[in-house]
Formats: sequence, structure tokens, C-alpha cells
Amino acid sequence: MLNLERLRTLHAVSTTGSVRGAAEALHVTTSAVSQQLSRLEREVGQRLLEKQGRGIRLTDAGELLAEHAGRLLQQVELVEMDLAGHRGAVAGSLTVAAFATAARGLLPTVLHTLRQRHPDLSARLAELEPTESIAQLRHADIDIAVVQDWPEQPLTVPDGISCAPLLEDVLDVALPAEHPFADRATVTLDELGDEDWVGWPSDEICHGWLENTLRRNGIERRVRHTASEHSTQLAVVAAGLGAAIIPRLGRGPAPVGVRFVRLHPPPRRRVFALWRNSTTNRPACRAALRALQDAARQCDTDNVAERGSPSR
Repeated sequence: MLNLERLRTLHAVSTTGSVRGAAEALHVTTSAVSQQLSRLEREVGQRLLEKQGRGIRLTDAGELLAEHAGRLLQQVELVEMDLAGHRGAVAGSLTVAAFATAARGLLPTVLHTLRQRHPDLSARLAELEPTESIAQLRHADIDIAVVQDWPEQPLTVPDGISCAPLLEDVLDVALPAEHPFADRATVTLDELGDEDWVGWPSDEICHGWLENTLRRNGIERRVRHTASEHSTQLAVVAAGLGAAIIPRLGRGPAPVGVRFVRLHPPPRRRVFALWRNSTTNRPACRAALRALQDAARQCDTDNVAERGSPSR
């Protein structure tokens, strides 16, 4: 009989494309991965891997077995989840990944709720960008991913993944307090065409959205400064060095010298929860999704435009 852990190792090599990637996904050493694969080759009596340049590739037999392994592992997970659902206990461990503002604006409430409602469940948070969290979700390294997209740039959800909307997050423009528009109720992007902008690094999903949004409004190549943390972006705005578009979700107090002004029309991003289809009936997964939906209902970002703005 084929060993399930060895099949899991082969499947990890297939999905990550390398022994190193499989080792990282499985949280083991590369030596342990190589040993498992060698034993699996002896079990099946066929070569499953071959060298390709500096790396490796699966042979035809390896590809065939990895494909079967993927289906088998999904079935095993379904069996485990059905048994857990039959038992009905919200227990064990669960990992929720979320992008930065959701990790700050939603997850503390969610984790607190889970601890209060289900003391036998050990829930943990991992802050990850959506592309990272989706990859880890597919590899079963995490259980739920909280991700974002925009109507203009919809998220592609892979096969085998379920999706539920949580909320729409409105974004406002942050301006220096001495800016001519700082006391306005609303402002359009067209009116801000001559501004320098503070944005996100190019490897983050928000960067592409900001660039495209500015470009659609005729504002080309004006992102002068980049920073991942909104607190850093706001510090740059406070210094009078540019404007920034800041989401309301997870917004903290603004530094002195910054004013939030509503944009017209208001840009919105959508926030979703993702999970593997095979874990839908797992009690811990259902409990976490309920806690996420409860926290999202309490977080009405339509009504916090001025939150964090100092009194004038």
C-alpha cells in the first residue's frame, strides 16, 4: 500500500515545482523530502523525478502519480472534515491569513470572538498578501484567507476554493492640513491632477490599482513615494510631500497635519473570505466564517470617513 505522507510529499513537489518549495510548504527539510521521494520510488518501482538543468521535473509516471495523489489527499481531507462535522466539536487548530488592513481592522475582533465562543479552538493569524494567502490556502498551509479586489480588477478564485463576500471598504484621500482642498466635504481625482502621490510598493496588489486609477483620470507617473504601512504614507502626507488614497478599514488615528476628504465618486475595494471546498463542513471553519461575517457587519466603513482626523 502506498504511504500517504510520501504521496503528500510528491504532490507538494508537483504544486511548488521544486524540492525546496515542497520542504517549505510541508515545514520539513529538503533532505526529508528527498528521502520520502526515494522511498516512494522504491515502492512503485519507477522513477518519479529526473534532473532538468539545475532543478528537477516529474517524469510521466511522477505526473500521473501526483495527479492521483492530489485527488486522494482531497478525499482524505473530506473524510476528516465529515468526521469532525459529525462530532460537532469546534476544536483543534485553525489559521486565518489576511492582508494588512484586514489583519488590523477585522482579525483582532474575530480571534477574540473565537476564543470566547470556542475555548478548545486554537486560532492564529498570519498577515499575507492575497497572492501569498491563496497559494498557501491551496497547499493547505492555512485554513481561511481574507483577500481583497476591486470591481475594475476582479480576483480570480482557483478551482476547489469557495468564496464569501465580507464587506466593501471605501477609500478617501489624505491631504496635508494646509492643502487648499483640506476643508472640502468632497473632492474629485480630476481636481487633484497636479498632486504628487504616496502609494504602495510595486509588488503589492494595491500598487496596480492605484496606478490604473490615476491613469484613468489622466494622472501619469506621479507616484513619487511608496511605503507598505499606511502610517508611513500618512507621515509623508503630513510632511506636505504628497497625497495618499487610504482605506477606511483598520484606519487608525491620523497624525497631526493630515485631513481625510471623501472622494467623488468614492473608490471601493471588496473584501472576501476564501476556504477550500473540502473544509466547508469542518466546525472550526464554519465558526471562523461566522465570526468574520459578524465582525464585517460591525465594521461599516461607509460611516468612518472622518475617523482619525484631528478636530479642527
